[in-house]
Amino acid sequence: MDDLYREQILEHYKRPHNFGRLEDPDLEFEDNNPLCGDEQHVTIRLDPEGRVEEIAFDGKGCAISTAATSLLTDELGGKTREELLRLPKEFVLELLGIDISATRMKCAMLGLKVVKSASLGQPAEWEDEGEAGDPAEAVADLDSP
Repeated sequence: MDDLYREQILEHYKRPHNFGRLEDPDLEFEDNNPLCGDEQHVTIRLDPEGRVEEIAFDGKGCAISTAATSLLTDELGGKTREELLRLPKEFVLELLGIDISATRMKCAMLGLKVVKSASLGQPAEWEDEGEAGDPAEAVADLDSP
């Protein structure tokens, strides 16, 4: 089963969904993971009821970071800002479907952090997840059983 999730992660890394920037977004934020250099920028357009109508992200990052945000953005349509703010990190971890090491946790959570920050209009408070590591390990993590 892990192999299926690993393939899905690599596919989302190579061909991320919702990749790009929206013109005239209602919400927008960018941030980075200074431990490995991942950078992400999220733009969100809301419908008249204040729900996510469209979402896009761009930036650069490792396979885990890019895939996690791609998978996450697929799930956010129709959610309110409050619902975005209440999403737990477990939501993203379930989407990824594989065990994430401590050194990869910041990579996996960057998209969620940026989405929450966009919803707030300022940096979201965030507990320090993970530890410094080599970005090349993210792909190596996917290759190991």
